[in-house]
Amino acid sequence: MIDSNGDKSMTDNEIPIDIDHAKHSVGGLGGHFFRRFTHVFMAIVPILYFIKGENLADFFSLTPNELVTYACLSLVFLEMIRLYFGIIIVGQREYEAKQISALAWGAFAVCLALLLSPGSDSSEGMKSGLYAAPLIWGLTFVDPIMGEIKRSKRGLKAAILGGLAVSYMIWFGSSYFLGTPFLASLILAPLTVLGELPSVKWIDDNATMVLLPLIALLILESFF
Repeated sequence: MIDSNGDKSMTDNEIPIDIDHAKHSVGGLGGHFFRRFTHVFMAIVPILYFIKGENLADFFSLTPNELVTYACLSLVFLEMIRLYFGIIIVGQREYEAKQISALAWGAFAVCLALLLSPGSDSSEGMKSGLYAAPLIWGLTFVDPIMGEIKRSKRGLKAAILGGLAVSYMIWFGSSYFLGTPFLASLILAPLTVLGELPSVKWIDDNATMVLLPLIALLILESFF
């Protein structure tokens, strides 16, 4: 649909690929870029978890996995309250007042990546996150890059190519620095990009960009 100002509407079940989300975000362009900033800032999550996770969990007398589980349950509870009152904050989009927000989807997917991703029994620190870290970084970096390319009206093909370039940089970088198997990086990098493509409202790409490669990882792990 096209609204009275000539902009594509977000009232349909499918969101137009090249829609300018800044026009539909609380706070306008400033809110949109605040949303992008929070996206990128989430890249610190795996660093904190794999380097300081034990210390953070000990503070609450929990294991790292228990800490993530409680955080996930707390986020679900807060999202239920937000939906009940129809609250949207700076950077969120109009339609998120009545459905699960991208932030909640992303946080849920990040928690699952931390809880379910295979680790390295022989490594500590960041190297124990040889899968979880690139899964999460794919969300935090690839999604904003692809989103901005599409918002600039350069087309879906350009967004896919840009996303693939960033995704392979993340996964191959993880292979070099964290010991992620090269074959895993080769297969999972494009799945991160594929997870960004669905433009529907019932599930956000913040979830699918993590869950799609995570599911493939759990199925194919024995081959890596």
